[in-house]
Amino acid sequence: MRIDGIELKSDVVFAPIAGYSDVGLRSLCARAGAGLTYTEMVSAKGLMYGNEHTEDLLHTTADEEITAVQIFGSEPEIMAKAAESGELEKFDIIDINMGCPVRKIVSNGEGSALLKDPALAARIVGEVRRAGKPVTVKFRIGFEKNSRTGVDFARIMQDAGAAAITVHGRTREQFYEGKADWDYIAEVVRAVQIPVIANGDVFTATDYREIKEHTGAAGVMIARGALGDPHIFSRITGTPFPFWTRKETVLEHIRVLSGFHSEVYVCNNMKKHIAYYCKGLRGGKQLKLDAFAAKSLKDLIDTVSGSEVLDAPFAEN
Repeated sequence: MRIDGIELKSDVVFAPIAGYSDVGLRSLCARAGAGLTYTEMVSAKGLMYGNEHTEDLLHTTADEEITAVQIFGSEPEIMAKAAESGELEKFDIIDINMGCPVRKIVSNGEGSALLKDPALAARIVGEVRRAGKPVTVKFRIGFEKNSRTGVDFARIMQDAGAAAITVHGRTREQFYEGKADWDYIAEVVRAVQIPVIANGDVFTATDYREIKEHTGAAGVMIARGALGDPHIFSRITGTPFPFWTRKETVLEHIRVLSGFHSEVYVCNNMKKHIAYYCKGLRGGKQLKLDAFAAKSLKDLIDTVSGSEVLDAPFAEN
């Protein structure tokens, strides 16, 4: 799969997930075969004003061969300045979030709210392109629950200069409820000439194959399906993953994060990840409680290291 001349090593990519797409998980997903990894969404205003939390979202590792930063905002000039900032120089691709359904984001005219103002969305794409990097856009198939506007929006993004688009098969009002509309994603694919990355309800290698066949998309984005299971990319691409058990993977996740963040940050951040790593496993509920009770990073590592629950291998599909 290619995006504006950039060749990806695979057509399956790891999504920007607020609160979860940290540098540790992105490193693991890249090593497992993800062709592209995205940061959590980053505020354009936060970049402009040097927000410390914003800078924490921009760490990368050498494992991520091709990287994308996702930014959000609703003011074209500010988005352009953010895209041109030195903090984003190391990224290969700039992605614009036009799909976030969270009320706080939407009420500011950002994220999914831009689906209701295609002209403004097009201006933003045009301004961000001034940074000289390929610009991609992630959006949903519509805003209202029973309204599908994604085909027209996709054409407008293409005409504005987007090098590729990612389409989540739900509307903003659906949030993550119901089933993703793969039929509509297929309509978007047929409507544009730029690469379309399909997103929604991909939790297994079988789902990956089915959404590719169903939609005809150039690529597939995995979001929640990779939480607690970066190995999913290995099962799809055949890339050898160096960690067989969940325990090994969690400890490596902690190791990578510790190279960039304080012990307090790593301890707090990893607790929510561990809840996913042990989800559905026998004894997982107690492990989750023990992890959340940890008072320090050492306590958390000891809890993980001593857990038989996490000795379980990843799923085979």
